[in-house]
Amino acid sequence: MGVERVKVSAKALVVWLTAMCVYIVAIAGRTSFGVAGVHAIDRFDIDASRLAVFTSVQVGVYALAQIPMGMLVDRFDARKLLLAGALILAAGQLILGFTDSYMIAIFARVLIGVGDSSAFLSVMRLLPNWFPMSWTPVLQQLTGAFGFVGQFFSAVPFLHMLNTLGWTIPFASLGAVGIIVAIAAAILVRDAPASSEPVRRGEASISIAFRLKSVLTSLYCWQGVFNHWVSMGPVMVFLLLWGTPTLTLGLGISSGEVGTVLTIFAVATVITGPLSGIVSSRLGARRGMIGFVTPMIQAALWIVLFLFADRLSNPLVFVSAIMFAISFSSPVANFGFDTIREKLDRRVMVAGTGMANMGAYICAMLATQIIGFLLDWNTDGHAYTWSNFQVAWLGLGAVWLAGMIGLAVCLLLQRRKNIAFRR
Repeated sequence: MGVERVKVSAKALVVWLTAMCVYIVAIAGRTSFGVAGVHAIDRFDIDASRLAVFTSVQVGVYALAQIPMGMLVDRFDARKLLLAGALILAAGQLILGFTDSYMIAIFARVLIGVGDSSAFLSVMRLLPNWFPMSWTPVLQQLTGAFGFVGQFFSAVPFLHMLNTLGWTIPFASLGAVGIIVAIAAAILVRDAPASSEPVRRGEASISIAFRLKSVLTSLYCWQGVFNHWVSMGPVMVFLLLWGTPTLTLGLGISSGEVGTVLTIFAVATVITGPLSGIVSSRLGARRGMIGFVTPMIQAALWIVLFLFADRLSNPLVFVSAIMFAISFSSPVANFGFDTIREKLDRRVMVAGTGMANMGAYICAMLATQIIGFLLDWNTDGHAYTWSNFQVAWLGLGAVWLAGMIGLAVCLLLQRRKNIAFRR
């Protein structure tokens, strides 16, 4: 188990902050294409369906890599995975920046998905090794919240560079920053304090079959998958691809104003994330019900957005208010990670976290592609209107509903299991 400490060392803070810098750059790389979608249509001469492939491939690779990456982090140390992931991510951004070939750009997004997949899991591995367990829910939410600083970078400076300098320089700059944080991780990050290394090495002997069976048969892991799916999935669809085209092409909001909307969301998430961590640490077994009710509130906000945004003379304020409100519910997606950390065998904790972390990205992979198909089916060429987007986003509703059914089943089975145990 992680060593409890009353005092947190300066080294622990350095390790965490360095790892979080890698995670912030990963988020910037992940969300950069969300503001570049309109530019990508012109650069690669593609329609909505093929544009959606960029995000579907990236998040699909990211999701599929979560369990294997989690086992690698459990088996090896987080430092090596942070370093390798940052370098792979940087390579993908550099390739994407210099190519004008659609297929090569798809390959670049595969690399970005692979590189991105190690960052969050590595930080989750580091937290219980360096900090008291009572701190980890708040630090986990802080990590997720500050990760949205990367989304701010993609929404403001990256988007400004894209609009003023063209395609290549912004993506090449992301690649260069990825190399810098990789070097920082190699120098400053250590997996655990020296006193816990013997325990850490003892975990390496666990077989792959044991790790897979432990996470795939865990009801806590599946509950984490669907909790993440329904709380963060819609946000990922908005941030990773379809938010900017919907607001610019559908509502006529300028790209600069879209940057404002995304910045408001990022700042609000940074504020609400730590508060959610405190709430999660106090809820305990009641997390499941909060994780079920909160996504329904978020769904109602999305419905209000798509029903009324086009009826206002100034939709920017309305959209900003809706995204601010949604920011209060999206950190609930991380509640499942707290339960996994508390209930799962420590030796497979990161693999279980990786499995839960697949949820939103499976949702995004499916929904982004369905939205793209519906847009092409419901439009003539690239002349997208608000009504076209209203129809297309119904695809997200269907995928979200499937996740809610999965979460309800998990909660019901968990309740029955607890009742049988008490008997």
